Amino acid sequence: MQDFLEYVVKNLVDQPDAVSVEATDRKGDTLYQLRMAPEDIGKIVGRKGATIGAIRSLVIAAGAKAGKRCSVEILEDREPAQQEEEAPEPQAEEEVVAEKAAE
Repeated sequence: MQDFLEYVVKNLVDQPDAVSVEATDRKGDTLYQLRMAPEDIGKIVGRKGATIGAIRSLVIAAGAKAGKRCSVEILEDREPAQQEEEAPEPQAEEEVVAEKAAE
């Protein structure tokens, strides 16, 4: 099942080398976690979630045929937040007083 899911997803994305599928068993259910390039997530989700819905339906049906409960989720690797412009370093109180006195 994992190979099938990986095959389907890799054929839908622009960067197939970045796709990975990890199977995790939880309480008798199998959870397939998809990771891919951030630019390809939209292709897998599809318009109004149609593509991921179809992929999930295939996995659920194949799992039911094998007597298993399966689900699929997309994991998004969060990129570190871009740092905003660096705030000026706080000045010592003496410097602030000296600047105000100079004005």
